Amino acid sequence: MANFLLRRALLDAVRVPACTRAGSSSVGEVAKIGDREWVGYGLNGQPNYVDRADFPMPAIRFRADTPDIKAIREKEKGDWRKLTLEEKKALYRASFCQTYAEFQAPTGEWKGVLGWGLLIASFSVWIFMGMKMFVYSPLPITFDEEHQKAQLKRMLDLKVNPVDGLSSKWDYENNRWK
Repeated sequence: MANFLLRRALLDAVRVPACTRAGSSSVGEVAKIGDREWVGYGLNGQPNYVDRADFPMPAIRFRADTPDIKAIREKEKGDWRKLTLEEKKALYRASFCQTYAEFQAPTGEWKGVLGWGLLIASFSVWIFMGMKMFVYSPLPITFDEEHQKAQLKRMLDLKVNPVDGLSSKWDYENNRWK
């Protein structure tokens, strides 16, 4: 849930209204992204950042350049073997918010949804049981098996719907079902 809220906040922070997307150098886009570097076309050409597995290259970097990051970027232009592991990680974190493993990891949100669903279902069952005990009147006596058999016999005696109904399936000569 927190991951979803973080993504939503990031999207809202960098979302650009349609009226300001007229050109690549419009003032609204620059104001929204601040000092962050625009590094690609992005999703639909908008200057936004989002971690997605199906679209791995966002249009802008995740963080604005600081003096430390600028120094590492200059060092990056040379031999990468001279960069330390911490510098490589700092470069990655300046460009991306999360790694693939982080944003594709299960959040466990399904547990809360399942819990609330079961809670609501059990509450509904308790309401039904209370209504059945205190609100609904008891079933009429005609719902007993004895009364239903008597009603069926009466319908057969009256030959109710003899063409294609109940009486058409009764053999009146042998007194049994066909």
